[in-house]
Amino acid sequence: MIRRPLKHQETSSGGQLSLGKANVVRAIISAEGRRYMYLPFGAFVRVIMVLALLTSRSVTAAFSLSPASSRQVFSKHLVSATKCRHATCQRRVDRVESSSVLSAASTLTDNSDSSSSSSPLDPSSSADDTPSEELSNKPKRKKKRRNGSKSKEKRRQFIGMAKAVDRGQWANVYTPGGENGTVFTALSGLPNRTKPFTVLGIESSCDDTGAAIVRSDGVILGESLASQNEIHEEWGGIVPGLAKNAHEEKIDEVIADALSKAGMKTADEVDAIGVTVGPGLEICLRVGCIRARDLAMEYNKPFVGVHHLEAHILMARLPVGDDPSNEEFIVPATDKTHESNRAVAFPFLALLVSGGHCQLLKCIGIGQYSIIGGTIDDSLGEAFDKTARLLGLPVGGGGGPAVEAMAREGNPKAVQLPIPLQKRRDCDFSYAGLKTAVRSVAEKMAVERGVDTIDDLSREDKANIAASFQNVAIRHIEQRLDRAMSMVESEDDGIRSLAVVGGVAANAELRTRLEALCAKREDPWNMFVPPPRLCTDQGSMSAWAAIERLMVGSSDQPSGHDVYARYPFQFKSC
Repeated sequence: MIRRPLKHQETSSGGQLSLGKANVVRAIISAEGRRYMYLPFGAFVRVIMVLALLTSRSVTAAFSLSPASSRQVFSKHLVSATKCRHATCQRRVDRVESSSVLSAASTLTDNSDSSSSSSPLDPSSSADDTPSEELSNKPKRKKKRRNGSKSKEKRRQFIGMAKAVDRGQWANVYTPGGENGTVFTALSGLPNRTKPFTVLGIESSCDDTGAAIVRSDGVILGESLASQNEIHEEWGGIVPGLAKNAHEEKIDEVIADALSKAGMKTADEVDAIGVTVGPGLEICLRVGCIRARDLAMEYNKPFVGVHHLEAHILMARLPVGDDPSNEEFIVPATDKTHESNRAVAFPFLALLVSGGHCQLLKCIGIGQYSIIGGTIDDSLGEAFDKTARLLGLPVGGGGGPAVEAMAREGNPKAVQLPIPLQKRRDCDFSYAGLKTAVRSVAEKMAVERGVDTIDDLSREDKANIAASFQNVAIRHIEQRLDRAMSMVESEDDGIRSLAVVGGVAANAELRTRLEALCAKREDPWNMFVPPPRLCTDQGSMSAWAAIERLMVGSSDQPSGHDVYARYPFQFKSC
C-alpha cells in the first residue's frame, strides 16, 4: 500500500519531494534551500536528548530553547553528525532513485547498507517515476506473505484432526509418568499408603465450586458444592469473570463445609490435597489452585495437580457400593500400599463426553491414554448447550438437562437432520454441522408457522426439534463408538470394558442406548458409568484422581504450580 504524502517542498531544481506521514517528522532546510536532512522520529528524539545534555538543561527546557539558541547548539556540537548523516543518505539513495521522499525516508530508516552515488535531490531525478515506489515495496510485501503462508500452513496441518490432542504443537502436556508413562516421582512426598488415607479435593475449573474429602478406599466422607446456575442463567452461558468472582467468594466456605461433613475442623487433618489445574477456564482454575497450594504449604501436605479429564475418566473406577450390577475387583496390598477396590481395571475404553470435550480413549494406566478419536470442532455438551439457547430453554442448570427434558415430549423422527461425518471412516466427532442444521430447520419452521422468531414456536415444535437433535447426536456417538469397539476387539489386549464419563454421561437416553450397544455385540461388553451426580464437576473427582496418583507414587510441587487452560494428553497411536 502506498502512503499518501503529508506535504511537499520545492527543491532547487523545481521538483517536489514528498514528506510521508509514517517515517519523516522533521525536515531541516538550510538557508539556501538546497540541502535537506530528514530525521525519523527516533532520531529527532535523540537530537533533543543530546541538546538537553549539551546545554545542561532538562528535556522540557531543551524543547523550549529559542530558535537562535537551538541553531547555535546545532552548529557547534552537531555539525559533524549532520554531515555524517547526510553522507549516509547519499550512499543509500540508489534504492529510491526517481521516487518520492516517502520511499526515500523508508529507505533511510532501513539499517541495510548499499553502495550508490545518485541522490534523490539530483536534478536528473524525475518526480514522474512514482511506479518505482511500488516496485521497491513489493519484495517486503512478498516476504510478509511468505511468513503468513508459513503460519497458515502450520495451522492447516491440524485442520480436520481431533482437538485437545498433542501432536507436538502444545507447550504443556500431561505426562505424570514421564515419557514412557511409568516413572512416577513424589515431588512433595506421599502419605502413609499402608492404610487408608484421606485427600481434600478442590474443583474450580468452570462454573461450580466444589470440595470433598475422600478416603483412599473409595469412601466419600464429606462433599460440598456451590452452584452458579442462578448467576449465569440470565446470560445464557458461562461468563468467566462472574464465575471467577463467585469462586473467590465461595471457595473457603465450600472447603470448610466439606471438612465439617467429614468430621474435621481444618485441612491439617487430611493426609494430602488435590486440585484441578487444567484444562478449563484459566482465571477460574487459578482460584482453586492458589487456595490448594497455600493449604498444602501451610500444613506441609503432599500436593497433586489434577488433570480435569483424567479425573472424569478415573471416576469410573471409584467403587460405588449402591450399584450391585458392578462387580468390583481388588487391588492387592503391597509393602507400600494397602488393599483397595476398583470398579473397573486397566486397560479399558473410555468415552468422555462433556461440555468442552468429546473423546474416545484407550486407558492403559494412570497418565497413559491412547487417543482413538476426538471432536474436530464442537463437543457434544456444547452442541446441547447451544441448541437449548436456540430453543429458548432455561440453561441455568445446563443446556444438556434442558434439552433432555424437552426431548421426552417430542418425536425423535419428526425432523430430518444429517448424521455428521458419514464419509469419514474414523472415530472422530463433529457437532458444528449438526448445530447449524438445527438452526436452519428451526428458522424454516418459524417461517412456515408464521411466527417472528424461533422462540415463538410452539412447545410441540420445540420438543420435536429437541428430540430429533438428541436422537441424531447420540446416533453419531453410537456409530463412532461401534467402530472404536471393533478396532479394540481386533487387538490382542482383551479390552471388553467401556467407561462412559463426563457431564453428558448423566443423560439417561445416552446411557440406555450405549448399554444396548454393549449388550448386542458378539462378545458383550461391560459398561461402567458413575452415578449422575458424580458425572458432573465436583470436588470428589479431584480428590479421587489425586488418590489414584498418590497410590502409584506421584505428587507435584505446590510452590509455583501453574494452571493450564489447554492441557492435552500426549498423543499415542493405538
